[in-house]
Amino acid sequence: MHPRQRTTLERIFRAGLNAVEPEQAVKKFVKRAGSRLQVGSRSYDLANYKKVLLVGAGKGAAPMAKALEELLGDSLTAGCIIVKYGHGLHLHKTELIEAAHPIPDNAGTQGTERILKVLQQCSAEDLVLCVFSGGASALMPAPAASISLSQKQEATRLLLECGATIDEINTVRKHLSRIKGGGLARTASPAAVVGLILSDVLGDRLDVIASGPTVPDPTTYRDCLSVVEKYDLADKLPREVLRVFQEGAAGRLPETAKSGDPAFSGVQNLIVGNNLAALLAAGKEAVAAGYELLILSSRIEGEARQVAKVLAAVAKEIRDSGLPISPPACVVAGGETTVTVRGTGKGGRSQELALAAAIALDGWDRITLLSAGTDGSDGPTDAAGAFVDGLTCDHARRTGMAAFDYLTRNDSYSLFDRIGCLFRTGPTRTNVMDIICLLID
Repeated sequence: MHPRQRTTLERIFRAGLNAVEPEQAVKKFVKRAGSRLQVGSRSYDLANYKKVLLVGAGKGAAPMAKALEELLGDSLTAGCIIVKYGHGLHLHKTELIEAAHPIPDNAGTQGTERILKVLQQCSAEDLVLCVFSGGASALMPAPAASISLSQKQEATRLLLECGATIDEINTVRKHLSRIKGGGLARTASPAAVVGLILSDVLGDRLDVIASGPTVPDPTTYRDCLSVVEKYDLADKLPREVLRVFQEGAAGRLPETAKSGDPAFSGVQNLIVGNNLAALLAAGKEAVAAGYELLILSSRIEGEARQVAKVLAAVAKEIRDSGLPISPPACVVAGGETTVTVRGTGKGGRSQELALAAAIALDGWDRITLLSAGTDGSDGPTDAAGAFVDGLTCDHARRTGMAAFDYLTRNDSYSLFDRIGCLFRTGPTRTNVMDIICLLID
């Protein structure tokens, strides 16, 4: 890939990333004048509360908490947040706990228990500010009474590997948790609760982001059993997990919090950043670089390798026919694809998409692509994603690697690492799913 295209792709991606920087995203929607805290359209008089607490979780939770600490100053009583390892920042009044993602660990469990303990002591004279961003579901595990952490870890691993969507994964997570599916709001009730949310979910559904700790849950135990049946997990899940779903579906276990629950009467939820905001900013940078722009969608989903074929087809059409836009053109898309893991290789959804796109574009000149996760970590790797063009497969062949074989083994990371196509950003401390950028020159 020519260095100019690579530099341009990275600049476009980082423009999108900067638009969803969590600290600034919070400050855009939360203002303070004297003792009054303005959150979106609602106002809270801090002088009316005995305690002002800050809790939350996610890859972007630290900068979100930092913004609130600066706004609240001495009005903040205490706080506790959970972030992914390596995503911490120095905070003054807020305890910061680092834990594992995407498979939860004991540190996350202990941190969540601390949050629950603080919230259990809340009264109607308290205000609870919550910050949630991508990764919060895994970072904030509070296993239901009969479920062990190891059983929840195994259930999470199976769901991630079978190709389940984030909606389906979170449906299961909510029914194995005491804090998700409105559980946090129930625990904090009757305190006033404000949820500030950086969305990593298609369509910004509040009940799915972070598995909805502060919103009613429309899903049921029966929905969990449907997920189990769809992906043929009945014989693979821990027996106790399956038993919980069956007992709940039979009405012998209490459901998650539903609409109309009085716990939600004092709750405000506000989205402060999402994938579309990132795409709009990325698109603006592309136009400034001289490209005609097509923002395809912020709701891309499906198997990564299938999505890659469609994106490659769009780029080929633009190059050959000038439809729907003419070169030089930039196509920007976002969302969250899935990967059904069948091999034993290493990679993530963005790298898998990039490798499948490289195969579809093999031999096509003047088309380049960057696919990357806005959180800076694509799957269990140190890369955010990868760069590819029409020469990527040829480069791999000359190095003794067959791109299709690596795709079959779900081993995109190994191929890209060897030919120098990985895109590494380090922890970005934000997460609004993925950005995919195509240049047609």
